[in-house]
Amino acid sequence: MASPYNDPRKIVSTWYHHAWLASGCFSVLISLAKSITGASSSSTRFELITSGLVGYVMADLATGIYHWAIDNYGCAKTPIFGSQIESFQVHHQIPWTITTRPVAYNLHVLAQGVTFMVLPVTLLSNDPVLLGFLGVFGGCVIFCQQFHAWAHGGKAKLPRLVVALQDAGIIVPRLQHAEHHRPPFSSNYCIVSGIWNRVLDKSKFFLGLEIMLFVMLGIRPRSWTEPNSESSEIPSS
Repeated sequence: MASPYNDPRKIVSTWYHHAWLASGCFSVLISLAKSITGASSSSTRFELITSGLVGYVMADLATGIYHWAIDNYGCAKTPIFGSQIESFQVHHQIPWTITTRPVAYNLHVLAQGVTFMVLPVTLLSNDPVLLGFLGVFGGCVIFCQQFHAWAHGGKAKLPRLVVALQDAGIIVPRLQHAEHHRPPFSSNYCIVSGIWNRVLDKSKFFLGLEIMLFVMLGIRPRSWTEPNSESSEIPSS
């Protein structure tokens, strides 16, 4: 059976997608609001800003590790993650379709995960530093797929603010992410800002993890066994 991800016309947002996106955004906003209102002194406010910056940086790393994992392991039948694994594999073949997906559809899975991660802590904790970290981390994780979609957009078609953020390296740049779409799709996995990509690729961090998993479990990553996959898109500059 043909994958529905092959035909972007079959991908539509539903109330279910919108509800989870709203839930994720609500969780992040409540966390940030409690964090800001709980910062009662200048020293706490400095710690709050620092925790937010750390959340932003660590979200980039987390999305890279998650992206690497679903790119290389599992299949469409894998419990919980199967649909995302299938979606990302199709994305390697026809990358441009991510730019046509409705926002709620594209973000709802990550928003679901952020809701389960952030909301319980937000309700139980009053630590402004922890909540500031979680709020920024969760927000970046939710919207990383939108940053990812913009990285596939033509420069002329993107809003000027988005292009400026890409060029400044605040969200993942188009040219940097284009390197990920060169077979065997084994580099530049991070999709918030891409700040970790050079460090992880030069240190061969993911290759080390792949070798460790192969030695321990005998599992080969897709990047070893599918080196000749071809993309139907030449990413825009």
